[in-house]
Amino acid sequence: MEKSEIRRKINAMRRMLSEEERMAAADDVFARLEQTAAFLMADKVLMYHSLPDELSTRSFLRKWGSRKHFFLPRVNGADLDILPYDETRLELGSFHIEEPTGEDTVAPSEIELMVIPAVAYDRRGNRLGRGKGFYDRMLSSVCATKIGIGYEFQLVDDIPTEAHDVPMDMVITQYTTITVKH
Repeated sequence: MEKSEIRRKINAMRRMLSEEERMAAADDVFARLEQTAAFLMADKVLMYHSLPDELSTRSFLRKWGSRKHFFLPRVNGADLDILPYDETRLELGSFHIEEPTGEDTVAPSEIELMVIPAVAYDRRGNRLGRGKGFYDRMLSSVCATKIGIGYEFQLVDDIPTEAHDVPMDMVITQYTTITVKH
């Protein structure tokens, strides 16, 4: 299946979810994430501020915000800056995503765990993003553990890959946890 067809199919399925289904899936996915050794051992964690069609990260950020150092990405041209998460220092940025404000950026190499959104994943850890390449450019230079999270239907048989694509180390849905061997 072509990337555009995967995106179309997954986006249609996300639009069909009720708010209750979205919240239940987010609770289940983040409960699974909390049980991973990668999350338990990490102090500096890159998260993302969710869009309405993604698993909501808001409750999870609040729950763990006093025990972990969370960071969020901010679009800067063609790249992502990483800044500390502070609920009081967010503003609507690129693509209508709440992003952190300020100039206290952190090098990606300082992050121990990265929780990465996508349109779809496959069982080999390949991810299909929204098509702008922001995460792939950042992920190409990090050693952090990379965990992709999504709804079960975002797990597809095969994602076409290119040389610059960076696979996840783990993929978590509400029903499945896949550890990828590279």
